[in-house]
Formats: sequence, C-alpha cells, structure tokens
Amino acid sequence: MTLDYYQRHAQDFFSSTVNVDMESLYLPFLRHLPQSGRILDAGCGSGRDSKAFLEKGYQVEAFDASAEMVNLASQHAGLCVRQMAFNDIANTEHYDGIWCCASLLHVSAEALPGVMSKLARALKTGGTWYVSFKYGETERVKDGRHFTDLTEQGLEKLLAPLSDITLISSWTTRDKRPERDEMWLNALLQKRP
Repeated sequence: MTLDYYQRHAQDFFSSTVNVDMESLYLPFLRHLPQSGRILDAGCGSGRDSKAFLEKGYQVEAFDASAEMVNLASQHAGLCVRQMAFNDIANTEHYDGIWCCASLLHVSAEALPGVMSKLARALKTGGTWYVSFKYGETERVKDGRHFTDLTEQGLEKLLAPLSDITLISSWTTRDKRPERDEMWLNALLQKRP
C-alpha cells in the first residue's frame, strides 16, 4: 500500500521534499560522526539528505523500497541508490551514522522492533543514529500510506529491548514544509560499547 503510493506519486513527493532545508537536523547528527564517516540514508526518499551528506564529505550509502524513488534519488544525489526494504539490511557494525528521516514511520508497529534491531546491528559501536516520526500514539492509514506515530514514551518502549542503544536526546519540531502543520518527534541514538 505505502510502496504503491510512492510508486504512483514519486515525482510529486520528490518535488515537495527535495528542497526542504534540513540543516538544523543535520547539525546535531553530524557533530557525533567522524569526518568522512560512513552514513546509511535508510529510506532515502528524494535523495536530498544523501546529497547533502556527500557534499559535506561523508561516504554515503542509500536505499529506498520504491523503484521510482530510487531512480529520482540516484539522479539527484549522484549516487547509486539501492532498491531494498528495511528487512533486507544485513550489515553488521558497518556504519558510523544511520539516518532514518521520516522513513521508519511507514513500518508497522508490529514489524518496527525487528527493523530497529537490524539497524542497531548495522551501526558501529559508538555510532550515531537519527530517527523521526510524526508525533502521536496511533497507527493509521492516511491517503494510501501507513503511519506509525510515536511519542517520547513510545520511543522509549521501542528502544527498551535494544540493550546497546542509548537515547542521546529527543525533541519535537514543526514540519519543515510550509504547507504542513504537523509535529515531529526527532531523536538521536548511540550504540554503546
């Protein structure tokens, strides 16, 4: 359902997100990463963030589940974006940083713990992980897309089984797109030794 939405609306989604200024979210994430470290942009959408990280001198790998989004992101970022889903992540201790900007919110509440575990395994010890979810406590379908919303308490519950992942900070922001009046939960996580 969600994948079908992005296949059919890829160009519209690309156009509405590719030029959004995300610098205020990059800064807290990147300050924890080594210079030229390896970042995974998981569920990269338009490729906006992959391109920004590449331009800042980081090594970037990116994937998205939608073939249409993969094509658009590859062209925009100048990067070979892979078509895959969160469940396909198989790397261990591979990334200095993992960036999940408005992507994990499309994973069902039931599947989210398993996906989080795979991502945690892919992060290097000492690595930093950014996640964002629409703020709330519901699981819903809206306009053909599935959403799992989280509050701080929901995030804490989700992180509880991940014994090596610690919450550095969480904060809320308004949607960066001017036509949207939504709240987002942002969080920085770190993998402990």
